[in-house]
Amino acid sequence: MTSATTMKAALPAEHRERLMCLAREVSFAAGTRLFEEGRRADRFWIVRTGTVALDLHVPGRRPAVIETLGRGELIGWSWHFPPCIWHLGAETTSPVRAWEFDAEAVRTMCADDPAFGRDIAVWVGRTVAQRLHASRVRLLDLYAPYGSGGLA
Repeated sequence: MTSATTMKAALPAEHRERLMCLAREVSFAAGTRLFEEGRRADRFWIVRTGTVALDLHVPGRRPAVIETLGRGELIGWSWHFPPCIWHLGAETTSPVRAWEFDAEAVRTMCADDPAFGRDIAVWVGRTVAQRLHASRVRLLDLYAPYGSGGLA
């Protein structure tokens, strides 16, 4: 877990409180698909307990697990950027309790309060950057010739 991408590290207390006013507690059994790559992204979650694997569709193979997320982590960033289509898939790897957020309601709150919107955008942007890096490293681990994963 990258601490910079947790809600607590990324958002000031007043913005965490505002966001949490929109939260709905949810639970998922192990093995539940939260979303599929290419489908509409209309919500997101923050994990309270348990773990969620992010995966990437690989034609002719099983989905490649890119990263496993846990307590405090943001599940989903595609809801923030039009056309709001999931870029990865997600499946619970253990029982999960989470806070669920309606993406449209959060986007509206962001539009109504520029300071709140900026903090949400920075949080989501950091998450995107971290997930992009994790995806690159994982795909190199899985499919590149040995030794090709080093950064020049």
